[in-house]
Amino acid sequence: MTVCLVLLSTACKQKSNGQSVSEAQENSTKEESTLYQSSVFTEPSGFTGGIEGPAVDANGILYVVNFEKQGTIGQVDAVGNASLFVTLPEGSIGNGIRFNSAGDMFIADYTMHNVLKVDMDTKEISVYAHNDELNQPNDIAIMDNDIIFASDPDWANSKGQIWRVEEGTFTLLEGDMGTTNGIEVSPDNKTLYVNESVQRNIWAYDLSPEGEISNKRLLTKFEDFGMDGMRTDADGNLYVTRHGKGTVAKISTTTGEILEEIPLTGKKASNIAFGGEEGTQAFITLQDNGNVETFTVESPGRAFQMIKERKE
Repeated sequence: MTVCLVLLSTACKQKSNGQSVSEAQENSTKEESTLYQSSVFTEPSGFTGGIEGPAVDANGILYVVNFEKQGTIGQVDAVGNASLFVTLPEGSIGNGIRFNSAGDMFIADYTMHNVLKVDMDTKEISVYAHNDELNQPNDIAIMDNDIIFASDPDWANSKGQIWRVEEGTFTLLEGDMGTTNGIEVSPDNKTLYVNESVQRNIWAYDLSPEGEISNKRLLTKFEDFGMDGMRTDADGNLYVTRHGKGTVAKISTTTGEILEEIPLTGKKASNIAFGGEEGTQAFITLQDNGNVETFTVESPGRAFQMIKERKE
């Protein structure tokens, strides 16, 4: 009887893979301790002070604007080695980057008032949409059906706008705003989030399948420092770069509560994207360091999840 109890006790302490309960708990603790711990990913000063627009394609490659000089797009491999991908047309400087369902790259060209399109196979660059009425555009977001949205700040006058972008056309959605900057779509494509950097507000809008916005409401407001790019994860949480503070705030889009605030090495965080094998590796662009930092999160990014589902 004693032998049976000993055997039973031993069996209970073993997982099916031969790992003891204590070992499993220790490994789980180690995994948790590595969450939200930022570290340097690319070499400092490899990008200009205009580093922005991180985005990951279907092959897991990270793209970031302004590699070595303004007006370029750099690509970064899985271990942080950066190289030149394309040089933009004369006079164009990129900011936000996104990918559509076909895998094409879209770039907010803030100096020439364009959204540019890049064929990833040929590297051919074309003007997807142009409008001289824009101040920039700054950042872009994209729905699952490939409708694009652009933030459009007027920094000199602390004003801003939101545009919907389709091939050849910019449509003004709202023109009476503060300095619109970060912009993102929820995982279910039913909400558009837009922040105002100077006013420190994050707004939420109901979003229709046709890309119309309505029911504007305040999600949250910060009391200090600015905001820049932001992205949602697959659970709907919003990750916001705090420019000047050197943190990324993880915000519940249900309550507006700050769930986590992750300190970075640099202070001028400009944007964020998700990638890595599971989509749980955050990449943050730092303008004061001219490089990318990284930390791991619990849930994959919304854009990563969208790309993964399309591949399957």
